[in-house]
Amino acid sequence: MLRLVLDKFWDEQVWLPPNTTWEDIAPGSDKAVVYADYRHLLYPLPLALVLIVLRHFLEKYWFAPFGKSLGIKNTRPKKAPNNQKLELAYQTSSRIKHKQICALAKQLDLTERQVERWWRLRRSQDKPSTLVKFCENMWRCTFYLYNFSYGFFILWDKEWLWNIDHCYIGYPHQGLSNDVWWYYMISAAFYWSLTISQFWDVRRKDFWQMFVHHIATIALLSFSWVCNLHRIGTLVLLLHDCADIFLDAAKAAKYANYQKFCDCVFAVFTLLWIVTRLGFYPFYIIWSTSIRAPMLVPMFPAYYIFNSLLCLLLALHMVWTWLIVQVAYKAISAGQMEGDIRSSSSEISDSSHHSNHSTPNRVSNNKKLIQGPGTEGGVALLIPCPTVYFPLDRSIIH
Repeated sequence: MLRLVLDKFWDEQVWLPPNTTWEDIAPGSDKAVVYADYRHLLYPLPLALVLIVLRHFLEKYWFAPFGKSLGIKNTRPKKAPNNQKLELAYQTSSRIKHKQICALAKQLDLTERQVERWWRLRRSQDKPSTLVKFCENMWRCTFYLYNFSYGFFILWDKEWLWNIDHCYIGYPHQGLSNDVWWYYMISAAFYWSLTISQFWDVRRKDFWQMFVHHIATIALLSFSWVCNLHRIGTLVLLLHDCADIFLDAAKAAKYANYQKFCDCVFAVFTLLWIVTRLGFYPFYIIWSTSIRAPMLVPMFPAYYIFNSLLCLLLALHMVWTWLIVQVAYKAISAGQMEGDIRSSSSEISDSSHHSNHSTPNRVSNNKKLIQGPGTEGGVALLIPCPTVYFPLDRSIIH
C-alpha cells in the first residue's frame, strides 16, 4: 500500500520533463554526469542534530563569555510566589481576561491587583535573559555569514551565477559537484535545526509564519534536489542568506547596547532586504522560473509546484516588509506607538532588559522608545528623528 502511494506521488509525468524517467537521472558510474541521489536527503537530519550541539557549544563557551565581556548580564526576572491554583490556571492559558482575574481573585481570596501582579511575574519568568537572546542572534549571524561566504565562494566560477539561463540549459542532465552537494546538505540541515529548535527558542508572535517558512524552504530544497534543479536552488539560498547576516548582527549589537553600530548595521540590512527580497527575488529568480524556464525547458506539472512554493516565500517576505513599513510609518508620523505588531509570546514589558549595563552609547532616558515588531526585549533601532527610536526584533524575516 505504501509503495503504491509513493509510486503515485513520485509519478515521472509529474516531477520530470516529458520523455524523462527516474532511471535517466539516477546516479551511477555509467552516467556521463553525477546526478543527485534522493537518499542523501536523509543526511541533513543527523547533520541538524550536529548543528544543534554545535550551537549549544558555541553559545556556552564563546558567545556567552563574549556577551558578558561586553557587559551583558544574565539577569532573570523575579519569580512569582508559589500558588498551585494560579499555576494551574496559567498552564491552561498564559493569556488572561479581566473576567478570569475577577473569578480567580474571588476563589483565592485575593485582590485583583494581586492576581495581576502574580500573572505578570509568572509570565516574565518564561522570558529569556538578554544574554540568551544575544547568544541566539550571534549563532544565527555566524551561520549566515559562513553559509553565504561559502555559497558565494563555490558559485563564483559557476556559469549559472552570472547567467541564470544556465539553470535550465541542458536540464535535467546537469552534473552535481561536491561543493554544491555540501552547500545543499548544510543548508537543509540548518533549516531542519531551526524547525526543531523553534519549539524551545524564544517564542514569537509570528511563530507559525516562521514555521511555514522553514517547511517551505525544506520542501523547495528537497524537491529541487530530487528533480535535479539544484542550480536554481543554490541561487535562492545565496539570495536569502545575504540580508539575514545583518539583521541578526543588528539585534546582537542592540543587546550589547552599541546603538550607533546597531543603527548602521540595520541600515545596511534594510537596503539589502529591499534589494534582495523584494527586488532580485521576484524580478530575477521568480521571473526566470516563470518566464525564462518555459522558453528553455518543456513544461511539466512540478513546474507549478516549485513556483507556488517560491511565491509562498515571496508572500511571507511581503508580510514581514509590511511590518517594518507599518512600524516605521507610525513611529515617524505619531512619535509614539502603543502595543506591539509582532511580539514575543509574553506581554510583559522587557524594559528591565533594555539597559542592563552602562556603555557610552546608552540611550538617554528623556528620549522616546517606540515598541515595534518583535520585542525580544524590544530591540530599539534609531531612525532619523531626534526623539523617536524604531525597534526591530527577532527574525522579521528569515
